[in-house]
Amino acid sequence: QVQLVESGGGLVQAGGSLRLSCAASGNIFSITAMGWYRQAPGKQRDLVASITSTSYTNYAHSIKGRFTISRDNAKNTMYLQMNSLKPEDTAVYYCYIRAPNTYWGQGTQVTVSS
Repeated sequence: QVQLVESGGGLVQAGGSLRLSCAASGNIFSITAMGWYRQAPGKQRDLVASITSTSYTNYAHSIKGRFTISRDNAKNTMYLQMNSLKPEDTAVYYCYIRAPNTYWGQGTQVTVSS
């Protein structure tokens, strides 16, 4: 059983910052990649950022330069630092890991007010 616990979501004004965390526990053999998706109301779930076991990162164009993904391998924990937040960043943010199967977190709400 693999469990992902997300934290750090909330309400913030435009221009503010939030830091999301995703802690993985359970029978994790080897995490090859971790990342974040987000889903706004009425929209599909889209990739925000990902990071591999070798720390190669990939970002969606809409958040490049504002968000930073990182991971602490010793703690099986991943972070998403979100700066200069915009109202259009409002969504439920889901973390995932591939270990090697894909597991998802429960989601955390991020709301950015204008």
